[in-house]
Amino acid sequence: MGEVAVPPTQGAQTQGTQPCERIAFITGKLAEHALRSVLESFAPAAGIDSQVVVLNIAVAALMTAEWAAKRISLPGGVTRAILPGYCSGNLERLREVTGVPFEHGPKDLRELPGLFGAPSRELERYGPHSIEILAEINHVPRLGAAEVLAIARRHRKDGADVIDLGCDPDGPFRGIADLVRRLRDEEFRVSIDSMDPREIVPAVEAGAECVLSVNATNIDALRGLSCELVVVPDAPSSLDGLDGSMEKLTSWGMKFRLDPVIEPIGFGFAQSLGRYLEVRRRYPEAEMLMGTGNLTELTGADTAPINVLLLGFCEELAIRRVLTTEVISWAATCVKEADLARKLVHYAVKERRIPKHLEPGLHLLRDPKVLRHGPEFLESLATRVRDRNFRIFAEDGLIHVISAGLHLSAEDPRELFDQLEVKDASHAFYLGYEMAKARTALTLRKTYTQDEALRWGFLTVEETSHLAREQGRDQGKESDAKRGAPP
Repeated sequence: MGEVAVPPTQGAQTQGTQPCERIAFITGKLAEHALRSVLESFAPAAGIDSQVVVLNIAVAALMTAEWAAKRISLPGGVTRAILPGYCSGNLERLREVTGVPFEHGPKDLRELPGLFGAPSRELERYGPHSIEILAEINHVPRLGAAEVLAIARRHRKDGADVIDLGCDPDGPFRGIADLVRRLRDEEFRVSIDSMDPREIVPAVEAGAECVLSVNATNIDALRGLSCELVVVPDAPSSLDGLDGSMEKLTSWGMKFRLDPVIEPIGFGFAQSLGRYLEVRRRYPEAEMLMGTGNLTELTGADTAPINVLLLGFCEELAIRRVLTTEVISWAATCVKEADLARKLVHYAVKERRIPKHLEPGLHLLRDPKVLRHGPEFLESLATRVRDRNFRIFAEDGLIHVISAGLHLSAEDPRELFDQLEVKDASHAFYLGYEMAKARTALTLRKTYTQDEALRWGFLTVEETSHLAREQGRDQGKESDAKRGAPP
């Protein structure tokens, strides 16, 4: 039997003076109701004459392009066709058969409206940034060169522009020049974090381009160095000495930028932000730097939103360099967070756009939108499923398990598992794993989709679906059989 003949969701119509585009949406029997419901919610307003084509297969994710090409027939006037996101195979085969271009929709049909949303050409401008990231490697005198290089490579991969070598106060570190040269040999840009001229001078001579930090205590010893100097106040809780250091460096013709020093919460944080504002007021054209570690390392909270706020402050104030580090556990991804944050805040400031719905990589804990099917869909699905496979859903505080003649729901996965009485160990493992993910999604208000990884922003680790693993095992068995290998 070929496709099921289904009348269109919407008849031919026009929107204003423009005709609607007629698009075919291909699905399986179980997803038909949900697909129609989603299309009715947005297709007319989006100018789409939607044609639902239901193929003779229960689960749309199981179809392939080659399988569909033998069975599909499209309504007249269709200009393109949308396949389920999981559909594999060569889409050109479908074009050859129907004369219509095919494309994949999202893996979750609830995301279809986004596929036909407002044109996103404005986001073509998203991605540039104006802030450089200095990623500090702390206590380099205690680390071997190989370890420093490994950390530097990771930081560069995460978006760092400059590797900052943090020295210890009981120096000097005699190996600093060799370490700088090793990094320069791998084309790293390098800065040194030290107040000790006995470390600073050899580091700069070896190729370091920036020194953190300079004030009245060491400025005279650094005269004539061919690098940029970061000027800090003589007393961290004020701007004392900043003007004097600036005057000296200006008279010597040396390059510098200013860092009024941010303070931890409870130790003058608000006043320190005020100092950045004051320095920018006094010196509108001066280059500046902010070290974010006093907030990210010294605040017991997730660091991604802290980085967004601080880099947003920097972007508005034209502070073009930030120094970050990844010492404490909760700050272990600060370089990548800063890299994503600088793009977000640059776009927001330049384009005068609220910084939301732009950077999914920064949604680490909660999803930007929780997708749900709703109770009517779940109840309808439970009456239509005919096989014994378990479908798992997590919505409205409950985990649902649906199979032929079965619809269970509960808050506690253990309660569900006890009712299922699963004997097979591998099946029990799969159900336990999926229901644990479902419970996590409910706890954190995330979207749960069976057989898919929960989304953790840029920390997401993709999973191979149970279906793909089973197909891989079957193909392996077939290959073994062809070679005459024992089963």
